[in-house]
Amino acid sequence: MTASPASDNIYHLFESRFPADPAAPFIETPDGRVRSYGDLAAESARYAHVLAERGVRKGDRVAVQVEKSPEAISLYLACQRAGAIYLPLNTAYTAAEVEYFLTDAEPRLVVASPALAAQAEPLAAKVGAAVLTLDAEGGGSLAAAAAGRPETFDTVPAAADDICAILYSSGTTGRPKGAMMSHRNIGSNALTLHRLWGFRPGDVLLHALPIFHTHGLFVATNCVLLNGSSMLFLPKFDLEPVLRLLPRATVMMGVPTYYVRLLAEPRFTPELCRGMRLFISGSAPLLAETWNEFKARTGHPILERYGMTETGMNTSNPLDGERRPGTVGFPLPDVALRIAGEDGRVLPAGEIGQIEVKGPNVFKGYWRMPEKTAQEFTADGFFRTGDLGIVDERGYVSIVGRGKDLVISGGFNVYPKEVETCIDEIPGVDESAVIGLAHRDFGEAVAAVVTLKPGAAVTPEQITAACRAQLANYKVPKAVFVVEALPRNTMGKVQKNLLREQYKATFAG
Repeated sequence: MTASPASDNIYHLFESRFPADPAAPFIETPDGRVRSYGDLAAESARYAHVLAERGVRKGDRVAVQVEKSPEAISLYLACQRAGAIYLPLNTAYTAAEVEYFLTDAEPRLVVASPALAAQAEPLAAKVGAAVLTLDAEGGGSLAAAAAGRPETFDTVPAAADDICAILYSSGTTGRPKGAMMSHRNIGSNALTLHRLWGFRPGDVLLHALPIFHTHGLFVATNCVLLNGSSMLFLPKFDLEPVLRLLPRATVMMGVPTYYVRLLAEPRFTPELCRGMRLFISGSAPLLAETWNEFKARTGHPILERYGMTETGMNTSNPLDGERRPGTVGFPLPDVALRIAGEDGRVLPAGEIGQIEVKGPNVFKGYWRMPEKTAQEFTADGFFRTGDLGIVDERGYVSIVGRGKDLVISGGFNVYPKEVETCIDEIPGVDESAVIGLAHRDFGEAVAAVVTLKPGAAVTPEQITAACRAQLANYKVPKAVFVVEALPRNTMGKVQKNLLREQYKATFAG
């Protein structure tokens, strides 16, 4: 191992945990290619030189909308080394969505996959950003520019409170908000999880998650970097490579959808899991039915935890001790968690209320939205998560709902207002209400209940097509119901709870 970190830059933290042997493996891809920690250090240095040459300075944003690849991990670290603020974007985002992010964040540089470059270039030009490309095989203009650059780079020092990344999260207006995550936020959470989940020498992580959000990047990848160990790095979750590689792994992190799909496969046997020590689930609620079936099939009780974009992880079921299905475990050791009523009063165990958290993992605030930031924090510094929960007499936390009406489909956040805005703009549509409905595969599926203007003849298929043209695929309703009127309470508010009850069996079976 190298010496203690030279600054609070998260790269220095990772570097201090790199193996003494630079040839030690870091990433293995399905084709058998192996990238060492030495390769990672050298490639991230070359990329950091390119960023600096393109005018990226400390505090500048670098927006990244690329396919998952080892090189994308090097780019993430290069941003930290250059002192930049990393801004990951889902490759499924449409031009309209990307335009909003770039206009709001005003990045100095945009790195896009070649397939998205034509979409990115005019949008980047509006904010004066340069564009480079990076493809799934590591090619593109970024790689070309990095060729021949030095394999060392003087990492820019950073203070603990300097912004490390901006992650966009949906808000009450339906327009995403940029959550500013500091080096302390991300580093402290990774250190806590690494310790709490018992990472040890020789651990191998099976990585099938996306890397444009917290789970796949700041939880899975960061734990591996802190461990100085390796991961089997899949472009996405596909059954065949997962089944083939499971016997070589010791840890897997996934969303509930992954575990549901494994259980549906007869070839998923206890023998395949013989070398596994830990399965972790998050990003969406894990059904107790799935938990019980998985344990019965494999002998492994899935470890469920709870986190969100603005905080990283907040709670976890124990590594050693009872992992209770239907709960997300205990607050992390450095996280204070409480349940509050609508009047702000802290509630005792056994009562349902809004979850509030406080700790080094909690974000600095929303990008360029000080008033919104102030609204989301209590006077004594707790963040109002918007999730409804309950703490039982033993201290286990359970999530019972979401006060902010968020839908989580396949591990991805969908805010109904954004989808409703898209639908309401369709000619002939009068009003819409978007809800989440229970779905065995996705956890929740997006559904829309729509009323039409007099004489209009808009079909569900047309509504779906219009959404698909404007929104990422996971936000597109999987079911559309055209009705005469939406149910309302005496105050005129749409009663989405009644809609969820009415259509709850839509995806049953």
